[in-house]
Amino acid sequence: MLNDTRIRNIKPAERDTKLTDFDGLYLLVRTNGSRLWRFAYRFGGKQKQIALGAYPQVTLAEARERREAARKLLAAAKDPSLERRLEKIANAAGGNSFREVAEEFLGKQRREGRSEATLSKNRWLLKAAFAAFGDRPIGEVTAPELLHALRKFELRGRYESARRLRTVAGMIFRYAIATGRATRDIALDLRGALTTPKVNHRAAITDPNELGALLRAIEGYSGQPTTRLALQLSALLFVRPSELRLARWREIDFEKALWTVPAETMKMKRPHRVPLSRQAIVIFRELHAMTGQGEYVFPAVNSFRRPMSNNTLNAALRRLGYAKEEISVSGLRATASTLLNEMGRWNPDAIERQLAHMEENDVRRAYMHAAEFWNERVEMMQVWADFLDQLRYGSMNPQIRPFALSQG
Repeated sequence: MLNDTRIRNIKPAERDTKLTDFDGLYLLVRTNGSRLWRFAYRFGGKQKQIALGAYPQVTLAEARERREAARKLLAAAKDPSLERRLEKIANAAGGNSFREVAEEFLGKQRREGRSEATLSKNRWLLKAAFAAFGDRPIGEVTAPELLHALRKFELRGRYESARRLRTVAGMIFRYAIATGRATRDIALDLRGALTTPKVNHRAAITDPNELGALLRAIEGYSGQPTTRLALQLSALLFVRPSELRLARWREIDFEKALWTVPAETMKMKRPHRVPLSRQAIVIFRELHAMTGQGEYVFPAVNSFRRPMSNNTLNAALRRLGYAKEEISVSGLRATASTLLNEMGRWNPDAIERQLAHMEENDVRRAYMHAAEFWNERVEMMQVWADFLDQLRYGSMNPQIRPFALSQG
């Protein structure tokens, strides 16, 4: 066992020498006179070591304390070397309080070109979280603490704001995980904990398994092929039924993968852009071979000069055995909204913008009009189409080809 007297009196030799203390701690005496603390240990069947500092800056007592800290990590099945690297990464990233990580995340959003309106909205939402636990280490914040902050909105009847704060907080926790300052996204633990606003939605299916069954039923529809394809596009694009049945071929841009719905067709009398996924493009090309010689994408059965009847699609759902209390074509919009929000991956405003919803609040309406979220919407629509493929075919079956390929 080492003592201070022995350490002070040691002289460098012609070769590096080791002075052993106990429990893996030793002092490496270099030929140039430097004296370095090391801790030797085994982890995962391999012999390893970490540096604990130099003597006399790190005393014998301090070296033993650092060795004990490393031994505690080993007792918890953690590699001291790896934990030290992770700590360095976290330190290099910046502060570890929720507030500091959130500010970094907002800075990242600004660099990515998010609008000032989005950043201001996120900062406004985060005030409740900052007040509750802003100065706490982000890795120590608990799900009940986050729920307490969300309840502040709910007590004022701001249920949508509570839901959006949960989404933004989840993004921040995932950023903290990526930068080594947290280990899990606690926002995920709050699914189902928030009050769901009572809204009279159209009949909708929001269970993924039931949605997969509906998609398979639509695929097997034996009526008009254009009706089947219209139902498939309704699920993929979640536009209003009137917008879909009144679609004209001049509005579809295959090269840009874009459908521009004119203002006169829209409920809110504003033009609306719909990004087209690969799957949607395949369907539109199939439709073009059927109806491309006319004006309407979905003409009436007995006349290319008129659009499809507004009862056609819901009648097809009834023919498939789905009651009006179970699902309607309009309800597919609620289906998409619910499941996209549950993914926790998308800005809720981007989802609302893709749904072409109109805000009642004048300030929010101006914000939504200015904030297109276009790049996020393009990505979202493709991810949504791929998600429907997984539900439709069964993601566990590797033999099933993606929708776009199977239709080509």
